[in-house]
Parts: sequence; C-alpha cells; structure tokens
Amino acid sequence: DEVKRRKEELINKTLAAVKERLTTEINYWDHRAEDLKAQEAAGKQPRMNWQKARQRADDLQARLQKRLEELEQERRLSPLPPIAIGGALVVPIGLLKRLGGERAIEPDAFARETARIERIAMQTVLELERQLGYEPRDVSADKCGYDVESKIPGTGQLRFIEVKGRVAGAKTVTITKNEILTALNKPDEFILAIVEVAGETAKPHYIRQPFQREPDFGVTSVNYDVGEILIRAGSLA
Repeated sequence: DEVKRRKEELINKTLAAVKERLTTEINYWDHRAEDLKAQEAAGKQPRMNWQKARQRADDLQARLQKRLEELEQERRLSPLPPIAIGGALVVPIGLLKRLGGERAIEPDAFARETARIERIAMQTVLELERQLGYEPRDVSADKCGYDVESKIPGTGQLRFIEVKGRVAGAKTVTITKNEILTALNKPDEFILAIVEVAGETAKPHYIRQPFQREPDFGVTSVNYDVGEILIRAGSLA
C-alpha cells in the first residue's frame, strides 16, 4: 500500500507538470497560427506560414494525449512479487583466513612491523657507510629525495642514498616521484639501497643509476619489481 501511494503521488505530479507545460505550448502555437493567418489575409508575408504553426499545435496536442495515456497505463500497473534469479554469499576475507588457520595481521601490528624493517634498513646502511670509510648523516626527515647524505672524506663530495627496507621475499618496492627525479638529476652521486630484512638479519644491495626516465606528469609514485632491480645491484663500495 505504501508503494502504491507513493507511486500515485509521483504519477499525479508528473501528470500535472506534463499538462501544464504542453498545454502552454499548444495555446501559444494556436494563437500564433491565428495571428499568422490574419497577417497573410492582410497581404503580408510572415517568415512562417500559418499552416506550419497549426501543425506544431496539432503535433503537441497528439504528444500530450499520448503522454497522458502512458501515465494512466502506468497508474494501472500492479507490482508483482519479486522473483530471485540468483544469489551471492559475501564472506569477509578475514573470516576465511581464520577458518583456514591463518592469523591476520592487525593494522597497528602491520604498521609496527613496517617501522621496524625501515629502522633496521636505515641502521644497516648507516653502519655500512661508516665501515666503508664515509661519514653518513640521516636526512630522511628532510624529504629531500634521499635518506642518507654520506660525505666522502677529503673531497667534499657527497653520496645521496635512498634506503628501502623490504621484508625478504617481497615482490615490489615503491619509489616516489621525488626520489626518481633526484636520482636522474644526480646520476653519479645517487644510490638506491634496498635492504632485505629477515628477522633481525639485514642484507643490503646498492643500485646505481636505477631509473631510466621520469614518471608521467600525474604520477606520484611507481612500483618496481624488486627482482628486476636487484639484478642491477653492484658493489657496495
């Protein structure tokens, strides 16, 4: 009953709007046809002849009648009981994992693990640079396109190292547009350091000139295949 009542209200509103709009147009063209007919009878040559104006009025009248019949027919339609032709069972992925014996990683635990891996990666690169005889400095907070600024003693030259810590076996690594542009602008000084972390063990890889072209205009970051990048890894010195 509620559906029928709302449907009746909608049809009545539509009916009133259609009548008002089309009746106004019909009256206009009726009057226009009579006016043009009078002008022609007086020997004038209006841009539109009165028969064409009359035809427009008749077309609008037919259109009004057809629309009213459609609305009345719609009023007589009765809704039928719904027929189910298919179904779907939506099961949360977390539930499936629990039923399968997997332990889902909570978001805060995932964030803590990510921070731990990044911390180990940074410590590994800083210590490695010191062992190689350089003077590294953590500048990751400056967001300058690299994480470590490593000074070469006695020369005043710098090595710019972007550090990416990844859990061992990870398939991709994300590089920001700013980091890629920095690498392209400083091809001889920039180093991409990928540190694979397994537990508390870290294995660093240095890749020089890791990128070949700038990202597209609207790109903010790019995912690279870790395996493809590590193929180009060279000496750590």
